[in-house]
Amino acid sequence: MEALIDGWCAAARDAGATADRTALARAGAGLLARWREPHRHYHTIPHLRAVLATVDRYADLAARPHLVRLAGWGHDAVYDPRAAGDANERASAELVGRLLAGLGVPAAGVAEVARLVLLTAGHRVDPGDRDGALLCDADLAVLARPEPEYDGYAVAVRREYAHVPEPDFRAGRARVLTALLALPALYRLPPLAARWEARARANLTRELADLTAPDDHDHAQPGK
Repeated sequence: MEALIDGWCAAARDAGATADRTALARAGAGLLARWREPHRHYHTIPHLRAVLATVDRYADLAARPHLVRLAGWGHDAVYDPRAAGDANERASAELVGRLLAGLGVPAAGVAEVARLVLLTAGHRVDPGDRDGALLCDADLAVLARPEPEYDGYAVAVRREYAHVPEPDFRAGRARVLTALLALPALYRLPPLAARWEARARANLTRELADLTAPDDHDHAQPGK
């Protein structure tokens, strides 16, 4: 975990944080504690690591990769499977914004990190928004994993929604997958689109076909 904390501290420093190392590390540890909450099965530290690894690998495609890294830390900081709509993203943006402001990050950087976090609610990114594109592409990277890994991700999401009856889960999850498939592109950055788009769409289409066979009802909307 020390390497993760080091990365958080470095990104915060690059964003202009004035707090000392102890305060920065304490804030990072607090975020990691959230990613370890027992009700999480997919939205966990391995997902955080995967997002940050993608951001690091393609950092040269972003305008301000340090802010994208901070948004990666914050994008699922609040995760309640019972929350409606974009409540988790809004709460996450507020939490990480408040945390960064308390560490001395200038207001413009705080606002940008919050904006990036909010993009992960619908993964709709304006043309030319390289930072938003990198964060959203990193967040959706799991969709392009080989079939067994994708299936493991889908099982983990189902476990997070264990409180939802099966027909309601199927209907809600199908709505989420349909919305993703309706995006003009799942991945915006050309190197990622070339590598991942076709496989991600195949995985989503395969899961959606499985979900829409038996009974569908209309309540829960299990997330990405």
